[in-house]
Amino acid sequence: MPDPKPLASEAVMQRVQQMLEARGLGHITAGPIDDQPTPDEPGHPEYHHRQRAAIAVNRWKTATPYRYQDAEPTHPEVTAWADRAIRDPRTAGILFLTGPFGTGKTHQAYGALRRIAEAGPDRFELIAVTAPDMYALIRPGGSDRGAEYEIRRLMRVPLLLLDDLGTEKISEFTEEATYRVLNERYNECRPLIITSNLPVDSLDREGVKRGPDLHDQLGARITSRLAQTTTVVALGGNDRRLGAA
Repeated sequence: MPDPKPLASEAVMQRVQQMLEARGLGHITAGPIDDQPTPDEPGHPEYHHRQRAAIAVNRWKTATPYRYQDAEPTHPEVTAWADRAIRDPRTAGILFLTGPFGTGKTHQAYGALRRIAEAGPDRFELIAVTAPDMYALIRPGGSDRGAEYEIRRLMRVPLLLLDDLGTEKISEFTEEATYRVLNERYNECRPLIITSNLPVDSLDREGVKRGPDLHDQLGARITSRLAQTTTVVALGGNDRRLGAA
């Protein structure tokens, strides 16, 4: 049986090799090829991390009022909560920021959310709303999509900031709506940030009540949920808004 004829490409390579050997260059083998992507190229983990972070930060900016566009978390407990949410959102629990007016609660809250965005999570979706605006949205006629749609959206969004909780007068409607949102997030272990001028409870070490608290404003069902999985950060000091004025 005659020897098989080399393919055209193989014949060309053989002729090239013969020419090189005739010139004394000998046998040449192909060297290694570095085809791994660099950190600035698609396919590299760092490249995709930066892309996720850029998208998340843009979403954070869209959800954040102009006044808080430079927000950064400076309180160590706030930073620690954000880092837990980055590592595993289901273990972060609730971050409850309490304190008098103007002590930086909202600034810290938006700062915590920014820190999460800058970490480049696989998924970053956020709703930030004040409690009065939330109640207005879910009252009959408050949304073209309907109250039930809005409540479920607040229940299920990966990250929720509920600002100024406790400023509304208590009613059966506000208590039930708040309970539904908080209870769903509590049961499904979804991160939640709450700011309020009221403490979760105002009992001192002797069990004496020292003033109004969320228990009075929202009821025992809600504060019971808050107590179990909440990181409470009390911010003090003078009203920064008055100082700036």
